[in-house]
Amino acid sequence: MVTSRLLVMHRRLLALLVMLTSISTAQAGVTARVDRNAIDLNESFMLEVVVDTEIDLQPDISALHEDFYVGQSSQLSNTMIVNGEISRSRTWTYQLMAKRTGELEIPPVAVGAERSQPLRITVRQPANAPPGEADVFISSEVDYAESYVQAQVLYRIKVYRAVPTRQPALRDPEFGGAEVLIEVAGEERSYDALLNGRTYNVVERVYAVFPQESGEVTISPARFEARVLRDGRITGRKVFESEAQSIRVLPIPAPPADFPDAAWLPAKDLQLRDNWSRQPDDLKAGEPITRVISISALGQLETQIPAIEPPNVSGVNVYPDRPELSRRIEPGGIRGVRKDQYAIIGVDAGGVTLPALRLPWWDVEAGEWKVAELPERSVSILPSHEAPVIDPAPTVSEPVDDTQAPAVAVAGGPDFWRLAAQVVIVLWLLTLGAWWLSSRPRREPREPGPPPLHKQQARHLKSARKAALAGDGAGVRQAMLEWGRMQWPDDAPRSIGALARRVSAPLSDELSRLSRAAYGRNGEDWDGEALAKSLRSFAVPDDAAKDTTSDPLPPLMPQT
Repeated sequence: MVTSRLLVMHRRLLALLVMLTSISTAQAGVTARVDRNAIDLNESFMLEVVVDTEIDLQPDISALHEDFYVGQSSQLSNTMIVNGEISRSRTWTYQLMAKRTGELEIPPVAVGAERSQPLRITVRQPANAPPGEADVFISSEVDYAESYVQAQVLYRIKVYRAVPTRQPALRDPEFGGAEVLIEVAGEERSYDALLNGRTYNVVERVYAVFPQESGEVTISPARFEARVLRDGRITGRKVFESEAQSIRVLPIPAPPADFPDAAWLPAKDLQLRDNWSRQPDDLKAGEPITRVISISALGQLETQIPAIEPPNVSGVNVYPDRPELSRRIEPGGIRGVRKDQYAIIGVDAGGVTLPALRLPWWDVEAGEWKVAELPERSVSILPSHEAPVIDPAPTVSEPVDDTQAPAVAVAGGPDFWRLAAQVVIVLWLLTLGAWWLSSRPRREPREPGPPPLHKQQARHLKSARKAALAGDGAGVRQAMLEWGRMQWPDDAPRSIGALARRVSAPLSDELSRLSRAAYGRNGEDWDGEALAKSLRSFAVPDDAAKDTTSDPLPPLMPQT
């Protein structure tokens, strides 16, 4: 009897442990992501599987073997403490290489009872081939040979090395023709490629190019300089060049007929969402509620995204706050994000309908206008309190002597008290209305905001080019330092020499030459035309905020 009871208790305890384990596993969210969503057939890429808790289970990647070769793998545990709360996660990284071309799906990866979402990647035919039996070569490409004004074009530089190199230096190309704005689109990537049966280490650098006017943008060859280690001997310094590129920039199309005043917003993808601080179904008059409208555009800078003006709705007051601008790097380039926050206060009790919000944008891949929309929203505003009920003044009936004067009879009669009660009610209502108007928040007139940051910077760069062509060194220094204050508001460079160490060549070389000409002992000359030309195309490395004289390029060494 005792043995059977112990057996039953053991089974129940085991079932409880299994249930708790399954619950713990179910609560672990699994996320999968890749470092690139468009690759060549002979290139490797990285797949990361992240679990938002610390578990001992291993991902089931057996489904990957159908379309991919699975190479090296690694795992990393991470622990974070924020405001006394501990959060743990674990990340597995797998090196994959596709077995065929086309649109392939990375199937869901299972970790316990949870699965990640499937991912889609594009596998292309190999676009690059080594020239002969080259140990080192460099290539460049643009994702769009034809684009639009202010639309993103990704420019990629790839350095292929089958042998080790020493003292590597990657020189950025020069941009000519139409004016462009250049941003670094993420960190450098390193992966392997198999070409003609030979393994190459590839270092890829990506820039986001935003043409500012229609016409043609010309891109000179990118240059890679290094000493090559071959057969145990180091050669002299060699120079490798990529092919030149060009971009045809189309003018801005006419706005859609339904939105004649639409702002120009070219993007690959656009998402329009809103969030509320709480459910707006039942809102008391006088109580504020916050609505956040988020716009994220892939292939666009955050400073270029326009604000959606909230419509004037009877029954509510709307007070906008300062927008929050940010960006993130995705495989498709830069995704700009703008968040506008509005405080909404109900005034009159009753039902209020917030109209739909629409944002037209230009789909650069489809080549047509599209409209993102938030549907209309109904809000019920409840009264903040019940209005007091005023009883009519009592009337007193007294006998009236016929001999009294008519004026005395009116003053003491019921008509006088009825009129007095009405006057008191009217005065009370007027007092209540005046108090409400005086306590109602006043909406300050909105002043026109400053131009977007990138346009202000473009004006300073234009001023610097004009000053350089005119031989005005002081004008160049003033304009470039103003540009630097906007680029690094928290750590602005204080001299041209410091600024030169934060930008790419050839601008860094020209600014250093200008600094030596102004402050050097030998009074070195500087070339205004060369400086003006270098201002048309340059980049700001991710670590440019660190004011250091060391080479900002990371070592381009093959993995061993």
